Amino acid sequence: MKIVVCIKQVPEVTNVQVDPETGTLIREGVKSILNPFCEYALDHAVRLKQEFEDVSISVISMGPPQAKDALLRCLELGADEGILVTDRKFAGADSWVTALTLAEAIRLTVPDYDLILVGKQAIDGDTAQVGPEIAEILSLPQITYGIEVGLSSTRKQIRVKQEVERGYEVVEAALPALVTCSKGEVVRRAPSFLDVLNARKKCIRSVSADDLGIPVEELGLKGSFTQVVKVFPPPEKKCGRLLQNLETDQAAAEIFNFLKEKRFIE
Repeated sequence: MKIVVCIKQVPEVTNVQVDPETGTLIREGVKSILNPFCEYALDHAVRLKQEFEDVSISVISMGPPQAKDALLRCLELGADEGILVTDRKFAGADSWVTALTLAEAIRLTVPDYDLILVGKQAIDGDTAQVGPEIAEILSLPQITYGIEVGLSSTRKQIRVKQEVERGYEVVEAALPALVTCSKGEVVRRAPSFLDVLNARKKCIRSVSADDLGIPVEELGLKGSFTQVVKVFPPPEKKCGRLLQNLETDQAAAEIFNFLKEKRFIE
């Protein structure tokens, strides 16, 4: 069984800056980390690998050369190989172009995949669109917000416990399929020293725009249907009025006068 995990390297939230001309994130010189939800997706894959025989895990990421660090982290956590989809032509891609690029990269590098796992969203953009779009491009059944992932005894179906507004549901889908993974109850693992050493022996291969054969006008910023035109922090909230050291009747009178002043009562 072959599992593909799509991962993303993201800037630390406190350091996010935006290019005022292009509306895209400035990543140069900013410390980056493996997107936490992608790490949860990888953890689900590793658990399946531990439970079933003949399971291999390929992690794939679209990004600049520095994204290799995130792939190496995945290899330390139990993945078998890394695939870096990198090219200047990919720069500025929105969620649709990112999904299209990753889908074509999966077709090229792991054409006989059985399951694709992705994080439910990236903490830099928070769109939660790339995973479902990959599923649509590849014509796959998809299950979103999974917190537990298991296989049927025949290994032909995926069984997922997913978050819904009122609790949880258990959903099944025929393989191949795609699952977006939420945090749920999964506790992320820490690699051992031996895992770290062994990760350096595993393969990380690169894929360029020319390898995929997608027309250049459909890649990166040129092919994107959406662009960020403005990013700004939310306005600071003013502190409320605090009543202290008052008797009950005095506090009630203060609240009454405040509500009357603001015309909440007549």
